[in-house]
Amino acid sequence: MLKEEKYQKLKDIIKVYLPEDVAVTDISKDSHLMNNLNINSANLVDIVLDVEDAFDIRLENEDMENMQTVGDAMAIIDAKLAAK
Repeated sequence: MLKEEKYQKLKDIIKVYLPEDVAVTDISKDSHLMNNLNINSANLVDIVLDVEDAFDIRLENEDMENMQTVGDAMAIIDAKLAAK
């Protein structure tokens, strides 16, 4: 899977959980999930579960703590896929 395909898949997961005051166009690799995209901690857990399903990977608590930005999420997904 190409990097752009993974990024689009991740954006598709995140956009479901965006509050009404945040547009899909606000999602960038530098976007902080909680601070910029206003995703609450409960939805963050849902995103992690969806990422696990979509990419067929397992995320640990440490991964969740390190997943601050969209770019962080991409790096974690890439690392997990490379380790498979």
